[in-house]
Amino acid sequence: ENMENEMNRNAPEGAAGPTRCGFVAIIGAPNAGKSTLLNQLVGSKVAIVTHKVQTTRSRIRGIAMEGNTQIVFVDTPGIFKPKRRLDKAMVEAAWGGAGDADAIILMVDAEYEREEDLERIIEGLKSQGRKAILVLNKIDATSREKLLKLAGRLNETGIFTDTFMISAMKGSGVADLRRHLAGMMPAGPWHYPEDQAADVPLRSLAAEVTREKLFLRLHDELPYSLTVETEEWEQRKDGSIRIQQVIFLERESQKKIALGKGGQTIKKVGQMAREELEEMLETRVHLFLFVKVRENWSDDRERYREMGLDFPTE
Repeated sequence: ENMENEMNRNAPEGAAGPTRCGFVAIIGAPNAGKSTLLNQLVGSKVAIVTHKVQTTRSRIRGIAMEGNTQIVFVDTPGIFKPKRRLDKAMVEAAWGGAGDADAIILMVDAEYEREEDLERIIEGLKSQGRKAILVLNKIDATSREKLLKLAGRLNETGIFTDTFMISAMKGSGVADLRRHLAGMMPAGPWHYPEDQAADVPLRSLAAEVTREKLFLRLHDELPYSLTVETEEWEQRKDGSIRIQQVIFLERESQKKIALGKGGQTIKKVGQMAREELEEMLETRVHLFLFVKVRENWSDDRERYREMGLDFPTE
């Protein structure tokens, strides 16, 4: 009886039957559409989506509700061949996220499947003895013939329990996938209250928003190595929020690019980020951005910890 009470602790009033809750990891090559899918499954913007690959750094989680089931998504960084130390930490975080999950989705861009990355991921799953659900994305841009061929070839690996064909952008096929995942979750109490769409600390979400705007504005000129940190977050008496952030760059020469002529670029970035934050937080936001140079930040242990990554020792 206690178990039953415990299981319904976070459940809504009048919830029929026991609750279920579990973790799902979404893995795939960079740019497969993982963040877009996560946003569709959860129904609100929790992971940043840009046309730059490798923008998901932390394990951002989104929470989806399907009837009596709560599904907690672990949005892992893309798994790719690591070149730098930071890449290595991100790949390790991706496998870490998959290792703890009740279900794994391997997402593949059907229009442009990245052969080398796919093989590496499939080998990784095999070596860990894990099964996954195959999700082919961008089906609206791919011929039926190509889709069936790709599904057939990938299913020959023997590691997929199911195949779903979806368009993450348009949302087609996503509801079926969510229902299927809900059925795979173990019985147990919910981890989060129903109205909590994402347990991403708001500070880091706000930093990701600013980072996204910088990328959209300067995607050819600034490296992935830029990072944004929220230094101050103050709730004002009038209900507005004052946010102070620092954009860290690796070189002095990048500072001019980020600031732009007469500070125009940073001003525009700040305006775009503030507008999106006001929409998300449903209140007025006062956003202050500062640009600093911190050489070799990608070798700095502290930065990794703040991003929820382990510092690779090699």
